[in-house]
Amino acid sequence: MRTMRGWFRDTTGGLPVSFWYLWAGTLINRLGSFVLVFLAIYLTQERGFSASQAGLVLGLWGVGGALGTTAGGTLSDRWGRRPTLLTAHLGAATMMLALGFARELWAVALGALLLGMFAEAARPAFGAMVIDVVPEKDRLRAFSLNYWAINLGFASAAILAGLAAEAGFLLLFVVDATTTVITALVIFLKVGETRRVPAGGGGQRGAGAPVGALRTILRDRVFLGFVTLNLFAALVFLQHISMLPIAMGDSGLSPTTYGSVIALNGVLIVVGQLFVPRLIRGRSRSHVLALASVVMGVGFGLTAFADTAWFYGLTVLVWTVGEMLNSPSNATLIAELSPAELRGRYQGVFSLSWQGAAAVAPVLGGLVREQAGNAQLWFGCAAIGGLMALAHLISGPARERRATLLRATTGPVVPVVAIRPPAPQAAEAAATAPAEPVGPAGDDGLPDKGPAGPVGPAGSDGLPDRGPGRAPEPTGAR
Repeated sequence: MRTMRGWFRDTTGGLPVSFWYLWAGTLINRLGSFVLVFLAIYLTQERGFSASQAGLVLGLWGVGGALGTTAGGTLSDRWGRRPTLLTAHLGAATMMLALGFARELWAVALGALLLGMFAEAARPAFGAMVIDVVPEKDRLRAFSLNYWAINLGFASAAILAGLAAEAGFLLLFVVDATTTVITALVIFLKVGETRRVPAGGGGQRGAGAPVGALRTILRDRVFLGFVTLNLFAALVFLQHISMLPIAMGDSGLSPTTYGSVIALNGVLIVVGQLFVPRLIRGRSRSHVLALASVVMGVGFGLTAFADTAWFYGLTVLVWTVGEMLNSPSNATLIAELSPAELRGRYQGVFSLSWQGAAAVAPVLGGLVREQAGNAQLWFGCAAIGGLMALAHLISGPARERRATLLRATTGPVVPVVAIRPPAPQAAEAAATAPAEPVGPAGDDGLPDKGPAGPVGPAGSDGLPDRGPGRAPEPTGAR
């Protein structure tokens, strides 16, 4: 019993109160994430659209997501995390209902575009907010816990969505919109603005949003190299929602069997992810990411030999282990590679790697499978995993040097909006704050820290999030 209590304390103890409100919002939002799980089925069966028309709608959702992550990252740095997050959630809830009532193809397509834009705009702001409020030493645990909440919500939502669909597809849109609004209310009532600017910069127009931010990011070869590696990882990972069900169908397995097999992914993450931070704590992130790439590549490569449900289930369990190793290290590294004043935009650019993969992975996977064969597709995934592992080992030292430099050059900062917290929150912040200068009395009581990690809410987040069916996150990441 003492061991269990100690493990629970090590896993969840010492995190700021604001983080737990953000975590609760993530769980609530994911428990109601019905629409994206069933959108393709809804478009073809309920609305009678063809497969190509459904593909167009889903593609426009991805385009909107790319626009949303870019805009969300910029707004979270210029306007603030909190107003960006609230606007994105309320806009997503509105468009969710509009999409549910849309009938004509053009209306459905426009609704999907705007829904993707609002939903994905929340991811950079959410990721930046988590980084703002959680001290660097606790971020690995925080992102792992958020990742756990995303997968718990996803696993539950898949079951609940099936029950809700029996009562009518409109109920899916209504429940999804409702949980999104509840998440917005939790943030509005319990989480203050967390964006910070260098001391003396508060109150100035555009403070914390230097001119030439995009140029700065485009010149950051270390960061862009890491984003490129994540793009390749996402191209492999997202085959599980595009080519894997087709491969299982060719093996004579039903869609229900695919659902059961893919559910193993969420179950394993929910059970195992709480133990991963302790397992990789103190280890080289580059070595962990290299190992994750190899394990993920092996898992997808084994799919070439699978022809029964249990064998497919085994492959899912293998690449899920790689996913669990990759996610927390990915998130903390992105946090440390992001300068504080550009944190939201760095989150947005990183999220674009998932959006790009979501658009390309199904097309590329289909072409390889059609032209070269099913086995060659999965062998190719294994090869990419091996090459990514080598790339992580080579580029790792440069990333760590950059992270160390950003930590050393981060100066004292003060909140843009000073909000006096209740005593418990102030006490929690004092207990977890790192050994760096903090703002003057009367600030928001959150750890005043940080070199700059579905999750958007809906991930990023350096965290693989769920796209149509399981959007890429970020987040979410999932």
